Amino acid sequence: MQQKVKKAVFPVAGQGTRFLPATKAVPKEILTLVDRPLIQYAIDEARAAGIEEFIFVTSRGKGALEDYFDHAPELEAALKAKGKTALLDALRETYMDSGAIACVRQHQALGLGHAVWCARHLIGDEPFAVLLPDDVIAADKPCLQQMVEAYAETGGNMVAAMEVPADKVSSYGVLDVPTGISPVLPVRAMVEKPAPGTEPSNLAVIGRYILSPQVLRHLDGQEKGAGGEIQLTDAIAREIARANNVHGFRFEGVRYDCGSKAGFLQATLAFGLARDDLRGELEEFLYDMLAMRQAAQ
Repeated sequence: MQQKVKKAVFPVAGQGTRFLPATKAVPKEILTLVDRPLIQYAIDEARAAGIEEFIFVTSRGKGALEDYFDHAPELEAALKAKGKTALLDALRETYMDSGAIACVRQHQALGLGHAVWCARHLIGDEPFAVLLPDDVIAADKPCLQQMVEAYAETGGNMVAAMEVPADKVSSYGVLDVPTGISPVLPVRAMVEKPAPGTEPSNLAVIGRYILSPQVLRHLDGQEKGAGGEIQLTDAIAREIARANNVHGFRFEGVRYDCGSKAGFLQATLAFGLARDDLRGELEEFLYDMLAMRQAAQ
């Protein structure tokens, strides 16, 4: 029986420069997708997967992330006095138990591998998940929950993967896997941001991982890879070479890259249209806008 995955790491130290000037004052992870910040989607997904301990790898100016999950007694009292029970329930869903969240600082932006390595003392010697809040996944069953269920059968290490267009492959870590339709595939190798034409497949790694503590030991050497950064992909590749115990997992759902402006807008529309209380107005607006554009052509 596999050891239960109880801890999750959230690398949230990035400066969010693609969203400047907004991120000058607001951490990117607090940017709102419909009516919840990006970090809330990641936390809710982790909770659904049975995660009990949440580790934020932060940097200077990220205090709002910790404050967001704190209790707000004054606001709660005001909502209660006004009888706004729905808002009160939504507020309480953001609360985290005392001690559930721990924060460590990444003092230099040295890459995702380095960010995860910064959490090594809190992870200890047990399997852990990594969730990148930029990747928001709409799914009937949350992506990490799907992975945890599959991991119970495979053990080792697991990375979420999806097929991407050929012209986008060089932006991702890419898997070398056998041909097949199974959602779980053994990984023969991983390549970070392969040069066009050299990629082993179009199956790309996205921001969900279940990793063994051995991956952290591969990061101890602080070896730099693509882009001059310490890459998590390289550490996982070393684990493939050492023990051949990494699996790719084709999840069911739609991933939105909320680290880009276009992806964030696409997610906003998709999540808005999925809401009964917003769908009507949004559909009417989109219909009118498309009609105006067609009329102007």
